Amino acid sequence: MKVEGSVAIVTGGNRGIGEAFVRCLIESGASKVYVGTRQLAASRHLVQDYPDQAVAVELDVTDEASVAAAAEKCTDTSIVINNAGAFMNETLIGAPDLSAARMEMEVNYFGVLSMCRHFAPVLGNNGGGAIINVLSAGAILAVPNMGGYCPSKFAARALTTSVRAELADQGTHVGCLIVGSVDTDMAAHVQGRKEPPEAIARAGIKAIEKSIAEMDTDPFAVNVRAAMARDPGHLERQMAALLKAETLSTGK
Repeated sequence: MKVEGSVAIVTGGNRGIGEAFVRCLIESGASKVYVGTRQLAASRHLVQDYPDQAVAVELDVTDEASVAAAAEKCTDTSIVINNAGAFMNETLIGAPDLSAARMEMEVNYFGVLSMCRHFAPVLGNNGGGAIINVLSAGAILAVPNMGGYCPSKFAARALTTSVRAELADQGTHVGCLIVGSVDTDMAAHVQGRKEPPEAIARAGIKAIEKSIAEMDTDPFAVNVRAAMARDPGHLERQMAALLKAETLSTGK
């Protein structure tokens, strides 16, 4: 489908990759973009920059009533960008309790599922449209020191495949982005090269317009997939070594 003339909603649209999506969608010709945010004031800068095209919508993807209300309000939506994410920076066994893992699953999996369920009829009524789920290299590679984050992204990747099959007959394209290291607040702890959020948004727009089911958005993601293909066992041992190194440095 074409982004030009479309109406999109972006979850977590007030900053980071979400903000980049809002800007790139509008610059690519979208007629309107709903900026999903838990606090309307957080998206004021986007509404000021695009007063005729950016519309702030109160949206908490972990609250099904909030998602349902957004779907009832945004009935002209033709593109859904499931971008909102949570990274709690806890391991699975070493965490004090299950709260971090539960939160990551609530946002990264159930939040995506809720958006898909409530907006599927909206997209169907508007000719099919597209859903793009913003995932991570952590959706194809389990990283032990990223605790519940990777399992939640693995689940969202499987969800993408299942929802694609369910919505095929209504003409909805369902795809996902495998994102590497990006210069956002969530990745502040990551060392090395980081891609600008705009690069991920541009890749997402390509995935929409070319109906790409799964797209590696940047060199980091491409390299992870290549390393898995070459020697998955070696890569697993490298990830385990990172966990040991982090344990030694933090004393946890």
